[in-house]
Amino acid sequence: MEPEPNHTSLEDLRRFVLDRLAEDERRLAREELPALDDAERQGRLRILRSDDGRGLLLIPGPVQAREERAPVAFDDKLRLLRVEVEATSDAALLRLLAGAYDTHHGWQEEWRTN
Repeated sequence: MEPEPNHTSLEDLRRFVLDRLAEDERRLAREELPALDDAERQGRLRILRSDDGRGLLLIPGPVQAREERAPVAFDDKLRLLRVEVEATSDAALLRLLAGAYDTHHGWQEEWRTN
């Protein structure tokens, strides 16, 4: 039985995002700005707490929340994003996260969201 056409690319995308999150964790340990936080500062995406406070909302672009929300601590982002990335089959979510790392040599142009 042949794999689904997008199955491998989805797994490649998932692995790319998980590897970049691990790199960001090491950056933070060296007291450097994680690339994900840098992408937020540049307005490429927003990562906010969900209304119930138990999860995250990922929003493309420099969208403003209705009311200003406190930034999500990187450790919390990392923990919640890893769980989501490992479990999701939502390619759009993975592409949105991968876009924060589009300057990395492993980036694939096909992952770009429009």
